[in-house]
Amino acid sequence: MSSDLKKTRPDKLAAELAGAPASAGVAAFLAEVKARPPVAASQRGRLIFAMDATMSRQATWDLACALQAEMFEEAAAVGGLDVQLVYYRGLDECRASPWITEPRKLGAMMAKIDCRGGRTQIGRVLGHAGREAASGPVGALVFVGDAMEETVDELCAQAGALALHGVPVFLFQEGADPHAERAFREIARLTKGAWCRFDAGASAQLRALLRAAASYAAGGQKALTALAGASPGARALIAAMQDAR
Repeated sequence: MSSDLKKTRPDKLAAELAGAPASAGVAAFLAEVKARPPVAASQRGRLIFAMDATMSRQATWDLACALQAEMFEEAAAVGGLDVQLVYYRGLDECRASPWITEPRKLGAMMAKIDCRGGRTQIGRVLGHAGREAASGPVGALVFVGDAMEETVDELCAQAGALALHGVPVFLFQEGADPHAERAFREIARLTKGAWCRFDAGASAQLRALLRAAASYAAGGQKALTALAGASPGARALIAAMQDAR
């Protein structure tokens, strides 16, 4: 596991978005995105799997440990997947793993991590994902959490910079915190990703969403659409992506 991530430093566009009125910032972001060519897909998908590891998340962390191998399994059908784990916990700890190609290694790594009290650090996750996307294609960022204790405008600035690399953010929210939902929906809209809620203890629901996200990261919209006939998670993700636009 790498050392703590450095504080995110927004790029020029992100800084402009953060300092501009909301409507002007969004308009500038949309104009920039439309002007850029599509990002080419890599042969093997790359997925950043980010989780809130603060104290309230232990049960969901344990569930994700049990389900993570199924992301690799789903993606194998459309070219395979490399996964990078990112998590935050405590007062100022935010870490990223190397890129992992085997579910056994990711599972073993996650099993060694315990959740600790602290505040959310979603901005650092988004900033890290943007830097990874600048160095190579990233099919998607998946975030699993239940809270947001940061400034929405700052998160949107990070999301705008990330979106310029063509990386959708799929945010899976446990619970019904309205502040988190507002922020997560806006991040999903800016990145052309999706926001979905799942219930505490709903392992089948989270399993379906993670498998669908992995399929998208490995094979794009075509793979996700092909999966929709047999997967309620794929159908939910497609509907959420449409709602976010």
